[in-house]
Amino acid sequence: MDHSEFGRTLRRLRDHVTPSAVGVPIGPRRRATGLRREELAGLAGISADYLTRLEQGRATSPSAQVVEALVRALRVADADRELLYTLAGHAAPGADVVPTRIPPSVQRLLDRLADTPVAVLDAAGNLLVANPPYDALMGPVGALRGHERNTAWRHLVGPGSRAVHSAAERAVFEERIVADLRSTAARFPLDRQLRQLVRDLRAASPRFVALWESAAPATGDEPSRQKTIVHPTVGPIRVDCDTLVVGPEDLRIMAYTAEPGTPDAERLALAIVLGTQELVEER
Repeated sequence: MDHSEFGRTLRRLRDHVTPSAVGVPIGPRRRATGLRREELAGLAGISADYLTRLEQGRATSPSAQVVEALVRALRVADADRELLYTLAGHAAPGADVVPTRIPPSVQRLLDRLADTPVAVLDAAGNLLVANPPYDALMGPVGALRGHERNTAWRHLVGPGSRAVHSAAERAVFEERIVADLRSTAARFPLDRQLRQLVRDLRAASPRFVALWESAAPATGDEPSRQKTIVHPTVGPIRVDCDTLVVGPEDLRIMAYTAEPGTPDAERLALAIVLGTQELVEER
């Protein structure tokens, strides 16, 4: 890895990204034309100190996940994405791994849904990005690392989510996430991170092993688009969860809404206001 060249390239890209292009509000006294370090760090989910060390060439060997997070936050073109990967000592992910690239068209769609809880997952169920309203509704996801960002891991090994299920609904949900993961693993047999996830799930979850080895498709009715989210302050909120699948990256865009004029819509709006206020205060 060329630490100095990686840092210089990162700084150049940061200086050429306007705040409005990435949804950062511009204050009246702003002098910087590009992104500030703390703004890029917040968008990428890393610390400002670590970003400073990367730009100054003092931090070594950023992971491929960090590089992709920076690429996503900067919304760079494919050529600059490949350059950053190369300078960091990595090969840009190819066709043999699960795509995690969020194309500009999808990012523009997310920008237009800035007031709606939205998350984007890859084909393996890994959470790629979530907006502040999603954090407000479902709990902050910025601190999640590694397998914690995977749907199957969170629900079969980890703490689950704020969505509540009956026993029957949970059984069908688990069948479906394992069936989807099995299908993705068959399509990307050379993806090392995906193979490691499957190995770790087999070691940690007997339920996963049983579902994986059954090799059976999910049974039962399609899960309802409606979900009940138990918010710690507002209480239960009944929402519609709609999933848009975007190809060829096979991304899953999940959006949570409530019928306008209903008590659930009021509770959802309150949860978003409370949550986003807390996020601003923390920053």
